Amino acid sequence: MPSTSRIAHPPALSPAGLSASDLAASDLSASDLSPAGPVVPPTPVSSTAAVALSLDDARRMTLRAQGFIGAPARKGGVPAMLRRVGGVQLDTISVLARSHELVAYARLGPVPRDRIERAYWNPAHPSAFEYWSHAACVLPIEAWPYYAFRRRWFRARGMRWHKVSPRVCAEVLARVAAEGPMTATQLGGAKGGGPWWDWSEVKVAAEWLLDIGDLVCVRRTGWRRVYDLAERVVPADLLNTDPADEECVSYLVGVAARALGVATRGDLTDYHRLQQRLPAGQARTAALDDAARAAGLAPVTIPGPRGSVAAWADPAALAAADGAGRERHRVTLLSPFDSLIWDRKRTARLFGFEHSLEAYVPKDKRVHGYFVMPLLAGGRLVGRVDPVRRGTTLVARQASLDRPSAAEPMARALREAATWVGCDHIELERVEPAESAARLRGALLTRGA
Repeated sequence: MPSTSRIAHPPALSPAGLSASDLAASDLSASDLSPAGPVVPPTPVSSTAAVALSLDDARRMTLRAQGFIGAPARKGGVPAMLRRVGGVQLDTISVLARSHELVAYARLGPVPRDRIERAYWNPAHPSAFEYWSHAACVLPIEAWPYYAFRRRWFRARGMRWHKVSPRVCAEVLARVAAEGPMTATQLGGAKGGGPWWDWSEVKVAAEWLLDIGDLVCVRRTGWRRVYDLAERVVPADLLNTDPADEECVSYLVGVAARALGVATRGDLTDYHRLQQRLPAGQARTAALDDAARAAGLAPVTIPGPRGSVAAWADPAALAAADGAGRERHRVTLLSPFDSLIWDRKRTARLFGFEHSLEAYVPKDKRVHGYFVMPLLAGGRLVGRVDPVRRGTTLVARQASLDRPSAAEPMARALREAATWVGCDHIELERVEPAESAARLRGALLTRGA
């Protein structure tokens, strides 16, 4: 049997959500939780000389771009964070919290969860919508026009993986137009009577209409999508903008580069899953480079396994890297769906960290656990934990430390996460390697660790 310890935990958050000590520790001020203005694209660069970057340079630029370094990165709260990363992945799994909440928490600290939800899905003033990007994501509303290429692709394809009924589509549109925003349940039911993936005709129609842009989802209720007419929700200036596919790709390549700081062509392609729009082989290389230049990105090189690799960087990230002094790093647990670690090859290249999602792996074949959350500390990925909530106890079913010194940041991250989700105890079940267990338990008992 694995050894278990039950450890008293500090009190939960204050009613306001952040105490004075919380604000000081996270470099946040009260004004940091308010929305910020739109992100201004960088000015196109004229120089074609590639800047040589080290892996340390690239890693710091990525962490700064993703909002894990320095107080300025956390200004503007959740809306600014969403614009910074360009998209937040949604997933049905909820362990400590749902993934989209964890992404905000990892960057902003213990912001109350209901405030995070309201920021994503503001019922009065929608500032985000759901659509297919890296996966199903929450996206800034100003990005709506630039997913036109994907809406056109769906329309040309003519179907999802289900057969779509034109009659039911017309009925769904008519009801939403007449009765207002509706869930699939309100439209007649989401299930088709078979397995969980067996959708009803109404659900298939609603999702298809969302795919092609006739309907849009800008809020959820009880984790159910609420469908509305795009013309009723999307601002007219965005709704009436219809950029060509090349312009869409250039825009999204720019978003990806600003979200990553520096990125290879493969990174730029993967961030918003642009593979379907790009040609293959050398033509893809040329198309990506054209899109990067149009987005105002700067050519750079980064070390690869067989020499220097061509990449593109956000000029603002390069300038920030040149002027950066000592900056404060977040110590936090990451959702396995966090955009910092979306690309496993990139994660291994930048951090020397092998990350994989094991939730859908048979239990007896898992190495680290079910919902494994990497530990970010000092700008490195230094461990991981498989947590679960049992009442008011946060249980670390398995905590894995890549080095002995990761015990203290792991303890700090577990304490903060426990407080954020309303747990007042932490329980360790298994620690790998076993010789680090005593140090981790001791660090959990030491409040200042």
